[in-house]
Amino acid sequence: MEQRTLGRTGRQVSVVGLGTWQLGADWGEVDEATARGVLAAAAEAGVTFFDTADVYGDGRSELIIGGFLRDNPGLGVTVATKMGRRVAQVPAAYHLEAFRAWTDRSRRNLGVDRLDLVQLHCPPSAVHASDAVFEALEALVTEGRIAAYGVSVETSAEALAAMAHPNLATVQIILNVFRRKPLEEVLPTASARGVGIIARVPLASGLLTGRYRHDTRFAASDHRSFNRDGSAFDVGETFAGVDYDTGVDAAQEFARLVADLGPAGATPAQVALRWVVQQAGVSTVIPGARTPEQARRNAAAAALPALSPELLAAVEELYDARIREQVHARW
Repeated sequence: MEQRTLGRTGRQVSVVGLGTWQLGADWGEVDEATARGVLAAAAEAGVTFFDTADVYGDGRSELIIGGFLRDNPGLGVTVATKMGRRVAQVPAAYHLEAFRAWTDRSRRNLGVDRLDLVQLHCPPSAVHASDAVFEALEALVTEGRIAAYGVSVETSAEALAAMAHPNLATVQIILNVFRRKPLEEVLPTASARGVGIIARVPLASGLLTGRYRHDTRFAASDHRSFNRDGSAFDVGETFAGVDYDTGVDAAQEFARLVADLGPAGATPAQVALRWVVQQAGVSTVIPGARTPEQARRNAAAAALPALSPELLAAVEELYDARIREQVHARW
C-alpha cells in the first residue's frame, strides 16, 4: 500500500489506516475476537496506522490494540491515541499534570513506554489557542512519554488555530464528500506547514456505503441512534452532521454516480475513500470496520485509480445541491 509521511512525526504510514472507535464502544457490540480479527485483516492488507482514544470503551480499544500488537510483533504499525474526553470539557482541565496522568494510562493500556502520537481529543475551542497547553505537550515529548502530538478538531477554525503552534505534528479532521470545507484552508495550510492530515469519518458514519435506507434501524448502543441530535457529543460526528433522511437520498445519488462514472467494480464506500486519498495534503484516512471483510475492502480502496474529472465534478455538484447548506458554515 502507498505510504505517506505523517506530518512532523516523520513516520511513514499507510494512506488508508484504521479507525478503532467501533472496537471500543458506540457502534453496537463488537466482541474481542472479532475486534482482533479486524486488526489482523487490516494489517495483512498493508495498513500501518491505527487510530484510537482513551475514551473508546473507556480504554477497551487501546487494550485490544495493545494486546494484538504484543502478540504480533514487528508489524511496523504506528498507533495514534487521543486524550481529554474523559473529564469535564472546560479549558482548565487541560494542563500538564492531567496530561501526564492521561498518557500514563494510555501507555499502560497499549503496553508501550512511549506513545507514537497523542492528539487532544476535540477539546473546547479555546484550548487550541492556548500557548500553555502546547508547552505542556512539548514537556511530554521532552519527558519521553510521547514522540509527537497533534489535535483532533471539530471545525476548520480550530484546525487553523492549532496549526499556529510551531511543533504541531498532525491535525485530525472530518473530511468526506459530504464535508468539503477543509479543502479550502485547512489542507493547504497543513501542506505549507508540514502538518499531517488524518481524515476521519470518511464514510459519513456509513451513509456513503449506499446501504442505508430511510427505515434502517441501528442498535440502541450505536451513536447513529443516540446522537442524531448531538445530545452526547458534537452532532457532526454522526452522519457528518447531515440530516439522516437528506443523507440517505444524497448517498443513493452518490452510489448512482459511482456506478456510472467510477472505476469498474469499485463500491461506493471504496470510491468515497479514494476521493479522500487523492485530496492534496491528506496523510492517511481512517475508516472504521466492524468485521475483517470490511477492513479488507476499505484497504483495497488505496489501489483504485485516480477518480475521473467527470466524477469529481458530479460529486461536487451533489454536495452543493444537497449538503452544503446543512454543514458548510457550521464546521
